[in-house]
Amino acid sequence: MIPARYQPPLPLDRLLLPVGAPGAGDRMELDVLIVGAGPAGLACAIELAHLAQRDRTDVNIGVLEKAEALGEHSLSGAVVNPRAFRELFPDVKDADFPFRGPVERERVALLTARRAFTLPTPPTMHNAGNYVASLCEIVRWLGERATALGVNLFTGFPAASLLVDGRRVMGVRTTATGLDREGGRLSNYMAPNDLLAKVTALAEGTRGSLSQAWLDWQGVTSENPQIFALGVKEIWETKRPLDAIVHTLGWPIPTDAFGGSFMYPLEPKLVALGLVVGLDYRDAALDVHELLQRMKRHPLFRRHLEGGELVEWGAKTIPEGGYYAVPARRSGDGVVILGDSAGFVDVPSLKGIHYAMQSGMFAARAIYAGLRAGDASAAGLAEYDRLVNASFIMSDLYRTRNMRLAFKDGFYVGGVKAGLMTVTGGRFPGRKIAVEPDANVERTLTPGASPGITPDGRHTVSKVDGVFKSGNATRDTIPRHLVIGSDVPAAVAEFYAHMCPAGVYEVVQGALRVNAPNCVDCKATDVLGPRWTPREGGSGPKYKLM
Repeated sequence: MIPARYQPPLPLDRLLLPVGAPGAGDRMELDVLIVGAGPAGLACAIELAHLAQRDRTDVNIGVLEKAEALGEHSLSGAVVNPRAFRELFPDVKDADFPFRGPVERERVALLTARRAFTLPTPPTMHNAGNYVASLCEIVRWLGERATALGVNLFTGFPAASLLVDGRRVMGVRTTATGLDREGGRLSNYMAPNDLLAKVTALAEGTRGSLSQAWLDWQGVTSENPQIFALGVKEIWETKRPLDAIVHTLGWPIPTDAFGGSFMYPLEPKLVALGLVVGLDYRDAALDVHELLQRMKRHPLFRRHLEGGELVEWGAKTIPEGGYYAVPARRSGDGVVILGDSAGFVDVPSLKGIHYAMQSGMFAARAIYAGLRAGDASAAGLAEYDRLVNASFIMSDLYRTRNMRLAFKDGFYVGGVKAGLMTVTGGRFPGRKIAVEPDANVERTLTPGASPGITPDGRHTVSKVDGVFKSGNATRDTIPRHLVIGSDVPAAVAEFYAHMCPAGVYEVVQGALRVNAPNCVDCKATDVLGPRWTPREGGSGPKYKLM
């Protein structure tokens, strides 16, 4: 089975609209519109405000966020390199940043089903000087500072479409609210709004739908296609403190798949743990949520979780293609693409937050210069690409350019190749390792090969219980936001059911059933199956600690 054969095309007719298209309600004009209030978008807004404040000029900045409140859709590991924070806030001490604490001890382990063997920490994974953090808390902290600088934050407003004029991006149209399942208007219906801007910055996070649409429309490619991983994460209150950050390789991930796990201390008795698996896996019955539940029974994890309580659950995809998957350009006529939407993630070091923030700052400098010169054209905003290309973002990604890609041949072969790449500073193998899109990877579904586990409700939870712990309060009557391919065979439907960590897809009497309100916007479905499109504002999870 090859998932791409059953995946519908990107719905460009919905994601790209001519400016002035009928159907909008209110209209607002801004100097700069930023789509997404994550680290990249908020860093961009703050740096823009700093530059305007320095020159005593006014720049009207708006930030759209699809979550009902800041941080509610933000999820990451997270161990943070503070470099970008220090540059954005040079007068703030590390102790005053929104971090939980410095990394004081770290451990890497190879797991078997019952044992954990300590490994030397790979050079790319050394975290001395870095900090454990909650991305939700980082985003809320950045939002407070952006607001204090006069930035307009609009939460609960997803951007549904890019507004375009010729080849120029003019702004976005938000989603409508108050529609029933069939798209009919309810009594609380509110029409979508058009927000126009001289420059639109797309900071949508992983697998941004508008970013995908713009890259497709403009024919912007990369040397390799972007590939992704799916991470499922939990927050636990524990009885036993964790005194080090822990990363693991091996079990329960099959040897022909790429991935690993983490466990980080947030407080003496509050622990974050998760499992990340590359979406180029070949077993169609592989289920990342189920693997995480199985992993928690391992002695390494169980001794910390015994007697504890699951506080929060969530899931998200991560761009893993690295240097060769970054688009050839991330700027155009009236638009720039930031952070995860551009693929600025370094998998070997497990880092992306400081790259996202730094890209936001570079974008702000290019945008501000363009506005001052009266030039928000592709040529005027090309400075953003020049700044990124000359920075540590691309030099870091280049140094580790083939490490993740080496694992396409399996865990053991990939481990040997990655070791040689580390020793040679990335020079081995002397060429690009080519990969194909995750949806093009052939999968095999073996009936009965994955018997699953029965959740006990204490250490292990079902997908439905996980969605409940995500705070998801999406109304049941919301229109379906997932674009499904036609004639989905039962085997493909079963693949979707295993792949989705939130129980959105079920196989009922051999047919696919879609429980769209369960969706937590992880975007795994968009990589391998039905397309994800923006839905009513405030839908999805309500993360507090992720």
